[in-house]
This record gives sequence, C-alpha cells and structure tokens, in this order.
Amino acid sequence: MKIVIAGAGAVGTHLAKMLSHQDHEIILIDSDEEKLKLIDSHLDLLTIVGSSSSIKDLKEANVKKADLFIAVTQSEEVNITSSLLAKKLGAKRTIARINNQEYLIPENKDFLNSLGIDEFVYPERLAAKEVINYLSRSGTRQMYEFSGGKLLLYGIKISSKSVVMDKTMAEVSQITGDNDFRAVAIKREDQTIIPRGHNRFMRGDLVFVISKAESIDRVMMLAGKQKYKIKKAMILGGSRIGFKTASELEQNLDLKLLEIDKNKSIKLADALDRTLVINGDGRDLDLLREEGIHKMDAFVAVTGNSETNILACLLASKMGVKRTIAEVENIDYIDLADSIGVGAMINKKLLAASYIYRFTMDADVQHCKWLTVSDAEVIELVAQANSKITMGKLKDIDFPEDANIGGIIRGDQGIIAMGDTQIQEGDQVVVFTLPSAIKKVEKIFK
Repeated sequence: MKIVIAGAGAVGTHLAKMLSHQDHEIILIDSDEEKLKLIDSHLDLLTIVGSSSSIKDLKEANVKKADLFIAVTQSEEVNITSSLLAKKLGAKRTIARINNQEYLIPENKDFLNSLGIDEFVYPERLAAKEVINYLSRSGTRQMYEFSGGKLLLYGIKISSKSVVMDKTMAEVSQITGDNDFRAVAIKREDQTIIPRGHNRFMRGDLVFVISKAESIDRVMMLAGKQKYKIKKAMILGGSRIGFKTASELEQNLDLKLLEIDKNKSIKLADALDRTLVINGDGRDLDLLREEGIHKMDAFVAVTGNSETNILACLLASKMGVKRTIAEVENIDYIDLADSIGVGAMINKKLLAASYIYRFTMDADVQHCKWLTVSDAEVIELVAQANSKITMGKLKDIDFPEDANIGGIIRGDQGIIAMGDTQIQEGDQVVVFTLPSAIKKVEKIFK
C-alpha cells in the first residue's frame, strides 16, 4: 500500500515507525527539515520537506497514487485542508486528525465526508474514552470492550494472593474447569509472552485476559484482586482529556478537577455542571490533603506534562488512592512508570496510531488497539468466506506462534476461543498478536 503521512509530530512519527515494518511504501511530509533528517536515518521511508496544504508539495509526494493519505499535523485546519486537497488530487482514502468535537456531529461529519474526508481521528476523545473505561472496571488495566461488551479484554497484575501464581496455564484450566475466560498474553518485565499450556503465571506478571462480562469478578478473584466501587475521583489537569472525562462522568461520580491556570479554571467551572473545579497546583501536597485526596477512590492525572502526571499518581497512591491513571505521552517513560507502580496509563499518540493503523490492513478489521505497556496489538477481524481461518478447528489450523485467538463474537453472543472452536464466515474474531505475526494473521483471515 502507498501511504502519505502529513506531519512528523508524535502521532505521525509513531505511525510511520509502525507502518515501515509492514512492507508499505511510506512518504512522510513535514516543513521541519531537521526532524525529517532524524526520522530518515532510522526508518525505511521517503521524506519530503514541504507543506501538506501546498498543491505543489502534494504533487511532489505523488499523492494522486496514494492508497491512503493521513493528515496528523498539530494544526486541525491544515489537516482538513490537506485531506480535501489530497482527495481532489486522487488519493483513494483520507484521514484527518481533529481537535474539535463539532466535526463529529453527524451532519457536520456527513458534510465533510461528502467533500472528501473519509475518516477523522480525535486523540483526546479516544484518551477520554480510555480513562472512562478504566474507571468503570476497578482492579483492571487496559480495559477494552468488543461489540458493546460481549467480550472484554483487560490486564490484571498477579499478586502474592493469587491462586494461579506459579501454576501453568494447563493447571489453571483444570482448576477453573470453565470456558468463560482465557489468558492471551503475559507482560513480564520487558517481555511480552504469547502463552501456551506450559507457561507459568508469576508474581508481578501483567496478564491480558479475554472474558465475558459476567466472568470478570471470577478472574479478579483468581488473580488475588479485590473489587471496589469508584464513587469519588480527582482529576488533575483541565486539558481536553480532563474536561471530556469530567463531562462524561460528573452525573455518576463525585468529581473534583484541579487546574493551575486561573482563566481556564473559570471556563471549566462554567462549562461543567456538577464537577467542583479548583484553581491550584496538583503537585502541592498540602492542597491535595486539603481537598481530601485520601478520601478519593481514583486519581486521574492528564496535564500536558508526563513527569508531573507520573509523580502525581505516585503521590496519590502513597496517600491511599486505590486507582490511579496517568497520561504518559513520552513513550520512553511508559515501561519505567509501569515498573514503579504508577497504575493505568494512556498515551494519545498510541491510541491515535492504533485507530488509524486498522485502515492500512488488507483484512476486514473492525477494531485495532496497540496496548500501552506491551509490544502487542489486539485486533478484531471479520472472517471472510473461504478464508483459511474457517477451514477447520482452531487446533488444526497452522496459526502463528506469536499470536493468539482470544474470542469470537457471533451475532449477539460472545464465545471464548478453545482448540475445538471452529470459526465461521462473518464471525468477528479477537486476535492478540505481536508485530511479527500481523501479516501472517491478515493472510489467514483474507
């Protein structure tokens, strides 16, 4: 596939890195020559110094032959303009990054679709949705729902209280004796393991599980986790993520939002109905104590500074908050933050890149998500007629070793995948895969 990416910022660079390993022809266009030189020295792609809103520069990028044009610059206006131009010049499909909720209102979206923008990606909206998912299921990490909750994917840390610690997957299967959940990956230190029957669960492992909604309590019990209800939460940072999260949750939770900028605090207080907005520095321990952080069930740090968010979550955890969520935009900090117990983490560029990535795949992909603290990706694919995946029971199909089928959505039913399961045409199949297996998985489903 020929893909033109406009914008060598965090999202564009990460997306280019992901795609450059998948046999695509990638062209990256940006006005910053030094930034492009650095990227060019590390990735196998073509870079062009120029403006994505310039017809001349788009023609130089040969956008007329592009299968996909992705505009992810920092400017919403540039993204919209360049996507419209790219479509008129011949690009088959266009995607624009936006920062404004109004473009997702159906009539506005339909209008822009008619002009030539096929898809929109709004990273802050994706991040807010992620935060809301995390807060809805206590004790889990990386919560993700498929088909309205028919199947759930979540990560759970194995504690010393867990009955599965030091047991193999085969032994755990004998203990549980049911088919309502399945471990599809294990994150151990800096390694992501696609587990088989002989693999053991060890203390500190982050285990990714596919299950039905009704089985989550049982999985938590096996992992040594206690369920608790989140009633009170504190949000640090009045960013678009913080505002969106508060506006979605304030009807159901007792919320406090801390914002250091006085003018922004006033605007937030006017815009939010039931959230108490406090103008102050969330790094001030005395202020946190005064505002009752020790009484909070959850603490969400979504300022524009990764270091501040990490430190604030560590402080909140030390002061007794059970659930902490940090926005960590510096990818290099993610593993470190996980190892020191920050809690759940979100990263806008990973979320945006995952959302866009599914449009680059040959198979019929419904959803795609790159998991923040692992090297793996979870993909929801639709099984096509006469595809290899439908040709027999899963145990008889030569499925890649570095990938795992977790579950199937068939009609309104969620099914946990087992060796005797046979996938049918039209099934939505949840696959957990390492980057090395993505192309192999696509071929099996085509």
